[in-house]
Amino acid sequence: MPATDSEFMSQEDLLKDFTDRFNAFREENGQLANKVRENEQQMLKLQGAMETLNYLKQNESPQEETTE
Repeated sequence: MPATDSEFMSQEDLLKDFTDRFNAFREENGQLANKVRENEQQMLKLQGAMETLNYLKQNESPQEETTE
């Protein structure tokens, strides 16, 4: 809302507009926080998978050479 619009709005309308915008931002923040948590969980799972694969790769190499 441009600053000049306030000249044409009553205080009640301004308060309602501000309250609605505030609530919308709060809801959006909650959704974004949930998305961040989901992403962090996925990142931890991927990190664990990568560490496991690297561990297996390191342990496989010497065994393969000795069995050949």
